[in-house]
Amino acid sequence: MGGHDERENTLNQLLVEMDGFATTTGVIVLAGTNRPDILDKALLRPGRFDRTITVDAPDIKGREQIYRVHLSKLKLSKEVEFYSERLAALTPGMSGADIANICNEAALVAARSDKSSVDMVDFESAIDRVIGGLEKKNKVISPVERRTIAFHESGHAVVSWFLEYAEPLLKVSIVPRGTSVLGFAQYLPNENVLMTKEQLMDRVCAILGGRAAEQVLLGKISTGAVNDLERATQYAYAQVAVYGMNDKVGMLSYRMDRDAFDKPYSQETAQMIDNEVRAFVDQAYKRTLALVEDKKALIEAMSLTLLKKEVIGLEDVESILGKRPFSTQEMRNIDRYRHGASGKPPTPPSEGAGEKPEGGGELPPKEGEQGPGEGMTKEPGFSRRVEPGAVIAT
Repeated sequence: MGGHDERENTLNQLLVEMDGFATTTGVIVLAGTNRPDILDKALLRPGRFDRTITVDAPDIKGREQIYRVHLSKLKLSKEVEFYSERLAALTPGMSGADIANICNEAALVAARSDKSSVDMVDFESAIDRVIGGLEKKNKVISPVERRTIAFHESGHAVVSWFLEYAEPLLKVSIVPRGTSVLGFAQYLPNENVLMTKEQLMDRVCAILGGRAAEQVLLGKISTGAVNDLERATQYAYAQVAVYGMNDKVGMLSYRMDRDAFDKPYSQETAQMIDNEVRAFVDQAYKRTLALVEDKKALIEAMSLTLLKKEVIGLEDVESILGKRPFSTQEMRNIDRYRHGASGKPPTPPSEGAGEKPEGGGELPPKEGEQGPGEGMTKEPGFSRRVEPGAVIAT
């Protein structure tokens, strides 16, 4: 009771102080909260906090600008724009505080390695650490479990690689981080606000790829897919009961509220939703099993590479699986990460560009070199070294 009275007294005094500004011009009262839903209605009446400004997480342009502010304080191995463009694409959904933390952590990583400047490898390590937690290399994992984890993560990677609407793969690791006991496959999603039924199906198939790989290649399944099954169920429920994409349930939307005692639909509708969610997941799993059977050799090859290297990045994945068989004109975060804001690899100059012999013309090729226009060198635009990464599908 005492705590309630104190809350009321504090609220009343705040209202008195705010009303006292009514006769004073030029005074604006600002306040911030993460829980506007629990504010007293008296605070939100006209003349008080009557204007609400929602501050969302920054988009890719906002993140790039925030990175430029924090990167300007660091000694970098390349210009600020090189890192700001790539890091903005690499950290979707992060806040300004997260970005500041990443820049600070990258400086610490570089200092631990006795480097004179911070490079992309340090930023990648910092992002991995901020998102996924510390590496647990000292964790004892039996050879059998290690092999199971390698096949599980390879299943995620290969299935997502050959599904058009699955999130682009960035790296795969079998080194546990943070509270996770497994490895992970890290993806770099685009920041789309809309999803189609086909996109939802591909997402669920990619999530189930780990369990399908265990079943097909190892002949048994483990408990490692528990988080995958939870996420697949959430996607399936949303498709059936929230997004109105199921023919039997129809164009109705029932938000999932785990705390609600009563559901906003009848027992018959609840049974129908359960059946349709189960049917959606079963359909996705059958589709995933068929893809795993077809790409079995690639999953085995990736598993062997994972067991040898523990962490493989995008270049290793492309060397094993080949180029992703889907092209798009849409600018993707994975393209921005690799090549900067343009999303396109730079056009390198030919050998001897910029050099002119006396009297004009072109210099002849040097001994052992190719002539002008030949022997183009491709600069990848990002670090080749891969550090253990963070997130998402375990």
